[in-house]
Amino acid sequence: MTSESTTLSDPEAKPSVRGLPRNVWAVSVTSFLMDVSSEMVINLLPLFLANVLGVKPVVIGVIDGVAEAMSSVLKLFSGWLSDKMRARKSLAAIGYALSALTKPFFYFAVTWEAVAGIRWLDRVGKGLRTAPRDALIADSIGPQQRGLAFGFHRAADTAGAFLGVLIALIVVALAQAGNTALEEQTFRTIALISFIPALLAVIALMFGAKEVAVQTQRAAPKFAFRSLGKPFMVFLIIVGVFTLGNSSDAFLILRAQNLGLSVLGVLGMMATFNLVYALVSTPAGSLSDRIGRRKLIIGGWLLYAAIYLGFGLAQTAWQAWALMAVYGAFYGMAYGSANALIADLVPENLRGTAYGTYNAVIGLLAVPASVIAGALWQGLGAWSGFGPSAPFLFGGSLALIAALLMAFWLPRVKA
Repeated sequence: MTSESTTLSDPEAKPSVRGLPRNVWAVSVTSFLMDVSSEMVINLLPLFLANVLGVKPVVIGVIDGVAEAMSSVLKLFSGWLSDKMRARKSLAAIGYALSALTKPFFYFAVTWEAVAGIRWLDRVGKGLRTAPRDALIADSIGPQQRGLAFGFHRAADTAGAFLGVLIALIVVALAQAGNTALEEQTFRTIALISFIPALLAVIALMFGAKEVAVQTQRAAPKFAFRSLGKPFMVFLIIVGVFTLGNSSDAFLILRAQNLGLSVLGVLGMMATFNLVYALVSTPAGSLSDRIGRRKLIIGGWLLYAAIYLGFGLAQTAWQAWALMAVYGAFYGMAYGSANALIADLVPENLRGTAYGTYNAVIGLLAVPASVIAGALWQGLGAWSGFGPSAPFLFGGSLALIAALLMAFWLPRVKA
């Protein structure tokens, strides 16, 4: 196994983005490029399914929910495997390569079943890479700069998403001037273009990152949740409550179109979201190093509750756009801080398993979360009296409950 003994940052060094170690930069560049690719396609996928293939919201919810569930099972396994093998980079590289190879196949998909299959295969790649990648970042940085490292990674990831949405917006503007619904050929063209940055992402990881040398003797981990400790398990339960109301962002896109946004408007809205997300992530991560992760996560979840309430009550397209911008601030506050908190809660030799377990819980609960949201939106059976605002009122309520649990139930840890 190739290793790099100088990867860990100096704990006495003044925190700065420029001083982050090579692995953090390499992984961040990789995530930047992959998100350029993914966000070109993913933000248009619900519109392609709804506008071109005529798929109903509940089916779109199931497609996204199953995608996240499949990804989650693999995140759990790949995280544990990276602990056992003491190798993060190789598993992450395989996952990135698989996701890159799926992108051109969207060009040929003519049924929702084919789109679902490609989407699910892409999520298999994400499932393989996410936990080893996050563990590689945690292994490469000391605790004093852990929030900064994860915040910077999220910022780079989201800056790529911003650029990806911007490229898609330009292509849509040039290809279908004046048409408010997504055209089939426009989506297929964007799918082909998306393969280029995806390939570059794989190359960046292969040649930029190195495995981190084992700093202490570590026993091979057993696949047992109990070994992760009570604070981590309590955190998982709280995250589970929040995630059950955190349905696929496809519903936010559909809600915006429901309120009158055109395809260009939706892409502009998503570009705004990613720009805010990218700008907030690094300073929020650094702030979590100083005041603690818990406060940032609670603040983010309270903000999420307000945003989802706003989406439920929104009456105009500009309100959806404004709420999506604030939604970017929520992501910037909560997601990098949560990743850093996990490294605070578990032993070094179980980080891969912990990240895999965390992502598995989020992904597995994405299935019922998205199915519930789709049923509430569409009004099925006993829920026939509900409509497009219902999923957001439900999600906002659970976020408020999760924030209260985070404040009063999670055991105190040194962060």
